[in-house]
Amino acid sequence: MATVIQLAEQKTKDREAAAKRDIGAVVKRLTALVEGELAEVNKVILQEMQSEVALIPQLAGHLIAAGGKRLRPVLTLAAAKLCGYTGSRQVGLAACVEFIHTATLLHDDVVDESDLRRGIATANAVWGNKASVLVGDFLFSRAFQLMVSDGSLKVLKVLSDASAIIAEGEVQQLMTANDTDTGEEAYLSVVKAKTAALFSAACQVGAVVAERPSNEEDALVSYGTNLGIAFQIVDDVLDYSAKQADLGKSIGDDFQEGKVTLPIILAYRRGNEEERSFWRRTIEDLEQEDGDLEHAMSLMTKHNTLVDSLDRARHYGSVAKDALGLFPDSEVRETLADLIDFCIERGH
Repeated sequence: MATVIQLAEQKTKDREAAAKRDIGAVVKRLTALVEGELAEVNKVILQEMQSEVALIPQLAGHLIAAGGKRLRPVLTLAAAKLCGYTGSRQVGLAACVEFIHTATLLHDDVVDESDLRRGIATANAVWGNKASVLVGDFLFSRAFQLMVSDGSLKVLKVLSDASAIIAEGEVQQLMTANDTDTGEEAYLSVVKAKTAALFSAACQVGAVVAERPSNEEDALVSYGTNLGIAFQIVDDVLDYSAKQADLGKSIGDDFQEGKVTLPIILAYRRGNEEERSFWRRTIEDLEQEDGDLEHAMSLMTKHNTLVDSLDRARHYGSVAKDALGLFPDSEVRETLADLIDFCIERGH
């Protein structure tokens, strides 16, 4: 009888684990916990992207309506709830976080010369680079107006510092583009700036508005930073995964653009001279032929670089999860911890 019970319990655990592998499911759970506040955030976003210049709301609305999980503003709302905050300041700040994120996407698509995002034509493909850059600047400005409206110098510092770091990361990535000599340290430096900085700030302001002690604020900084690093590493792995198609994205975009991400860094370091010559031709010189993407993926498989990259992501995920240990048990804390696992699981 004991064996039967153990098997039944194990089957239940297996079913629960399988259900948790869907990143969309956990984001929905997290979103449901802040549903009322998120509805208010969406109202602020729609209100604040309005302008007498018709192209601004038209272009900004195109990107905002294109989808996405609103993950960063949801993190702000969830962090405030985790800290026991019962006010409403987190609403405007979550909208601010989303504007910063959207502005960076507009600028990213111009720099990367991207034509598609989530399977939809990018703003620069529809309206041109100049309009995209300028509307991105408008959204950054709106974000700063929202920061000022909050009235907290500390909030202003956290989010303005993050904006500056993101810009530095963009420039740093530009400097290392198509350079196969880029090392893991330089790669992580870009990831921390371009992705993790906003994750970190989004979480930190939740503790700031709740006026929590510095150790809780530091814990949310650690959670956001390490979640952001893990998130980006998994994204870079997914570019060479068949799961991209399930997510509505094409395989090998990073390869075609010559982006030096962790899977390529590891493959280059572990390869022989013939293989390194291949990476220099395809990534540095961007001389790509039919079959090159498939060969690149075969080299990654040969040197186990996708699996090892996911192991790196798991490390940062573990650090993020440890940071949550400071907070009392709650549904929000549990779901924020689950978010880490599901973020990494989407790489399989």
